[in-house]
Amino acid sequence: MDDVLIVGAGPVGLMLACELALAGVRPIVLDKRPEPSELPRANGLGGQIVDLLDHRGLLERFSAGSPFAGRPPGFPFGSVPLRFAGLADLPLRLLMIQQPRMERLLAERAEELGAEIRRGCEVLSLAQDEEGVTLELGDRRRMRARYVVGCDGGRSGVRREAGIGFPGTTDDEVLRLGHFATGADTGIFEALETDGLAPGWNRTPNGRLLLTSLQHGVLIAGVREKGAPGDGPVTPEDFRAAVRRVLGRDLPLGEPLWLSSTVAQARLAERYRAGRVFLAGDAAHLFPAGGSALNVGMTDAANLGWKLAAALRGRASEGLLDTYESERRPVAERALMQTRAQAVLDRLEGEDGAALRELLTEVFAFEEPLRHVAGLLHDSGVRYGPAHPLAGRYGPEAHPLVGRFVPDLALAGGRRVAELMREGRPVLLDLGGGATLDDDWIDVVRTRADDPPADALLIRPDGYVAWAGTDGLAEAAREWFNLTASPA
Repeated sequence: MDDVLIVGAGPVGLMLACELALAGVRPIVLDKRPEPSELPRANGLGGQIVDLLDHRGLLERFSAGSPFAGRPPGFPFGSVPLRFAGLADLPLRLLMIQQPRMERLLAERAEELGAEIRRGCEVLSLAQDEEGVTLELGDRRRMRARYVVGCDGGRSGVRREAGIGFPGTTDDEVLRLGHFATGADTGIFEALETDGLAPGWNRTPNGRLLLTSLQHGVLIAGVREKGAPGDGPVTPEDFRAAVRRVLGRDLPLGEPLWLSSTVAQARLAERYRAGRVFLAGDAAHLFPAGGSALNVGMTDAANLGWKLAAALRGRASEGLLDTYESERRPVAERALMQTRAQAVLDRLEGEDGAALRELLTEVFAFEEPLRHVAGLLHDSGVRYGPAHPLAGRYGPEAHPLVGRFVPDLALAGGRRVAELMREGRPVLLDLGGGATLDDDWIDVVRTRADDPPADALLIRPDGYVAWAGTDGLAEAAREWFNLTASPA
């Protein structure tokens, strides 16, 4: 019997494979596609996942050749621009990287760590019992594991087979998106200026037209309209016809490189766990506006990975696996809230829509609302709890860092907290309190920091603070990391 089978070799499934392998588990990733997709469905990462890549020592690898990596000067919230110039300590971080390259780098890392990726493996059904889960594949072979994780997207077969509902709504608009080669010597927007069009979304009585670029010589165009055919394959003529319907004329877009269509959905799985089956990423949540799906999905993987590894090693405290849903589902609820708001801002037409966007543009010119929304997009406002096994200890009396992502403190000798998290292990950061824990799973680091937030920080493998201070430290370590157990 295998330990963990991950269904879906997209960014979330591959991230989970990396996290499990880093913790000493050798997962097998199954994907129905015979080869990795070359479709740039996503063009970057934004939010806390960028911090997590830094924790794992992968940020430099992912940033190589990126047109942008760091704190952005601005960002769209729906169709309302956020301008961050002059905002100190901006929480939001972005990394521009197209999905095919992202998946290649994650697959390379997963295999470096010992994970196995098997392609051309379609899962037809699953059945589970008290000891494991059996998957039936398309060639009628069967595989069995102690745990299965569905990272197989919005149409997740794992979710369906596990009997988990996926309530929500489907948009009444279709978005056609395309990448077009315009020629290396041609300014992308020069031919469009005379048509009165501008970068970003252009509104017409018949819909909206997106024009933007993330790399030299490639135009990204999008057409959003109501009443058009749904998602599915898109031909160049389909795309040109959609442009004519929305704009009333043709545009010189260039040679099509990639075309797709999609219909936005807002959905949240009723449960993230059914026995030994878990969901992560789009299999667990779909957001109706861009910019949050990979951030939430890949940080789902970071949360679940160390907990599954602890359970497999006999190091999980009672109920630890249940904290995956109790911690991550509220994060998805919050992302669903803000992406619904973005979708409304983008979709609302006429004088009402224009007035709402104008008012919010004024509101977001003030620092506190701007900082709040930036934190919402980054997930920096997430605080886990109350949640078993520490129910009652994440209340108002707890240290403000408990349940939050650890700040990247500047430590003595020029070190950073992020550098301590490379191995994906719990870390006890002793900042002068004489803290100690006798356990070979927890790395104890004794150092100093300017203006330390506490005399000790107990940091989970996913970067969240399990406890702050020396008072109550041993109890917190026992509850989270089951110190009384011996490694399996």
